[in-house]
Amino acid sequence: MKAFISYSHKDAGALDRLHTHLAMLRREGAIEAWFDREILAGGELDAEITAQLESCELFLLLVSPDFLASDYCVEREMERALERHAAGDARVVPIIIEPCDWTASPLRQLKALPRDAKPVSEWTNENNAYLDVVNEIRRIVRSDRRLEMEDGPKAAAAAAVTEAGNAARRYRVKRDFDEIDRSDFRTAAFRSLRSYFERAIAEIDSIDDLRGRFVPLTETSFTCTLVNKARDRSVAHITVHCRGSSHGFSDIFYSFSENAADNTANGGFSIKADEYELYLAPMMFGYGRGDEHLTPEGAAETLWTEFLQQAGVTYD
Repeated sequence: MKAFISYSHKDAGALDRLHTHLAMLRREGAIEAWFDREILAGGELDAEITAQLESCELFLLLVSPDFLASDYCVEREMERALERHAAGDARVVPIIIEPCDWTASPLRQLKALPRDAKPVSEWTNENNAYLDVVNEIRRIVRSDRRLEMEDGPKAAAAAAVTEAGNAARRYRVKRDFDEIDRSDFRTAAFRSLRSYFERAIAEIDSIDDLRGRFVPLTETSFTCTLVNKARDRSVAHITVHCRGSSHGFSDIFYSFSENAADNTANGGFSIKADEYELYLAPMMFGYGRGDEHLTPEGAAETLWTEFLQQAGVTYD
């Protein structure tokens, strides 16, 4: 996927950090990032930028006060990108670099990154903000690849059109799931949960009065520790394992102790399926906690909240 990065030259530092964090996607061949530094000496600036505006499939806008103040960024690059987004020919992703009045612009209709549109400059560790951005871009690349494999380029364009209009319908198709489907879902869910905890612990560790540690134990297990220095002896531990449910516990199970063995558990998530999709059902001591259908991301957030509470920490 070819990406056009639109930015104010006063935000060159943010461009460099984003370009660095996109390294793995570039190395995988998943994305080719273009910005005006790619223009060779002697090249016609406006002509080359116009060519890229018409050919790129993804537009990453580094939004800041300087970006919004730039007539070229807004009236030339952003407006054309949004036109192609509305036509279903491309996708526009705003990346909020610094606090600014971006919600008064047409970008307010789009989902902005990082998470909750929190400006990169306001993250305690900016690397976590860029990692969140990259993870979302990876999801976009995978989604577009899936659409192209299933129905060709027209399906990807149609999906972009409906999303741009905020009127997308979600069609659900009944299907059956075999053991390979369940195994693949289990592996992907565990990786999603592990990645969530690794990123969250890194962010926690940069906050005053909190210390966090993430330790991968094996390919299918990890352990975390959280110390709340503001509260005497408030320490939380968690160990998470991923195993087939035939062993007696859930497919993904956890213990609120450090380096816990895989024959103990305080709770877990079992893979269930309805007529349409696989999902994770939370379990506590072998009993369900209601008819909950969780995505891997939802399960990670649920477990992260429980883990924080062990040390007397909550978050908005």
